[in-house]
Parts: sequence; structure tokens; C-alpha cells
Amino acid sequence: MSYCQEEYQLSIRKGCKLFSLSSSVYYYQPVEKDDAVVIEQLDQLAETHPRWGFWKMYHWLRLKGYSWNHKRVYRVYVSKGMSIRRKAKKRLPTRSAISMSYPIDANICWSMDFMHDKVWEGRSFRTWNVIDDFNREVLSIAVDTSISSHRVVRELDRLIEWRGKPQFIRVDNGPEFIAARMQAWCDTHQIELRFIQAGKPTQNSLIERFNRTYREELLDLYCFKSISQVRELTQEWMWGYNTERPHDSLGNLPPRTFLLKYGKVQPPCALPDFPTFQQDQQHFYLENSLITTVAK
Repeated sequence: MSYCQEEYQLSIRKGCKLFSLSSSVYYYQPVEKDDAVVIEQLDQLAETHPRWGFWKMYHWLRLKGYSWNHKRVYRVYVSKGMSIRRKAKKRLPTRSAISMSYPIDANICWSMDFMHDKVWEGRSFRTWNVIDDFNREVLSIAVDTSISSHRVVRELDRLIEWRGKPQFIRVDNGPEFIAARMQAWCDTHQIELRFIQAGKPTQNSLIERFNRTYREELLDLYCFKSISQVRELTQEWMWGYNTERPHDSLGNLPPRTFLLKYGKVQPPCALPDFPTFQQDQQHFYLENSLITTVAK
């Protein structure tokens, strides 16, 4: 038994009717829109007004007489990558209010903060300041163009190597202090990191008051030629601040004298030999003065 296979051909009209398709849809040929003018106008607006967003640009184009609808303009706007990157608001964990408490001995609480300034040529630099809250002694001031959380940890390692570690450190919510690197360092050394509430600098008033003194007595007093000069003058000022400058809140005693008189550091750290910044600096300046005298 043989089978005959016949081919049937349908007209386009019948085929469209079979598939319920409009013949106009079948014959439709898409016409690509020329977006050259839209691109040109958006580029000019982006160059002239870089902070304008889509709707600002769109309404400006409509006011200028262009009849493009918002969907076409937005398609070109997105394809050109012209969306303004919005800075996401940094979400900080809820901080509880911290009442100012004054430690009864050295190395119980340290306070840290950053400051900014510029040298004569306009180059910016930062300072990282650390004080001991007990006797307001300045422990360290690092000066550099950039100070990251890694640099903070490195400086703290050097600091506790000769000074010993505190029980806790009071800081604000700066990016260097909330970094994971900083928290990991504190966990390793079993030091509590106490954050003040955002926008409440008075909760860290001791370092804020120190910053004011440092700015008024040194940073605002000189036109620095270089960052190395800032470091040199800062070292000299730190020694005078700790050993000679009377401090109002310490009964007009310098921080070092106050520590020797009222400190209660237990052995093996006997007070006369308690490690401080100014001991090394005093030795350094005495050596320099002797060298200068001999040279004369």
C-alpha cells in the first residue's frame, strides 16, 4: 500500500486568519528611531549641569520645545549611563548615651580623634591624636597626608608597646574607627572600644578640648612649609604640653607632674619610671642642646 504525500500551500491571508494574526502586523517593518538629537541634548545638559537628574533634564527639554515623551528620553538617559550615583546614607548601629567619667588612674581610658589642616602650598594633611583621660597627657600625634584604619592599628601597636594598653578607648563614629580591622585589633588585645552617639561630640569632650588647644597653640600659629615641619614642631609642642604647660583642670599642674603626684599605678610600674612620651623626648632635647652647646 503506498501513500501519497501532498504539499498544501496557504496564502498569507489565510495563514494570518488561521493564526488570528492581523496582516498589518505581519507586514510591519520596525523603523529604528534616530536618537542622535536626544543624545546630543542630554550630553550638553550633563556637561553644563552635572548634578541634574533625569526629571530635571526632561522638563528642561520640554520647555525648550522638544516633544519626546519621558519613556524615550529615559531609555537614552539610561543607555548612556548618565544616572547620578547617590551616596547611600551610612547606617550606624544605635549608640547609647555615654556619660563622661573621669578615670582614677592612668591607662584606664584613652581618647582618640582626627584633625585636618593644610601646609602653605595647599597640600592637606591629617593628624591622629591620642590622650590619656586621667592626666590629659598627649600620648601620640601622628601626622600624614592619609591615615587609614591600618595605620591607626599600627600606631596603636607601637604605643602600647612602651606605654601599656588601656582598658577601653573612647572614639567617634569615623570610618577608621568603625572599620572591621579596628574592631579585630581591639578584640585581640581585649580592649573595649566605646563609641559616642553620632552628632554628640561632647560625649568625647576631653579629646575635643585637646584638639582646640593643639589648633590654637600650634596649627593656627604657623604657616607650615612641609608636613615634615609639622611633625617636628608637633613633637616639640607635645613635650612642652606634657611637662611644662599648666593645665586648668589638673589644678594648674602639667600632665606629667599630675601623674607623679596623684597617679596610683601599681607595681611593677613604679610611678617615677612609668613610661611616658615626654621622658624620651626630654632625653632627646637634652642631647640636642648639649650638641648645640659644644658646637658653639
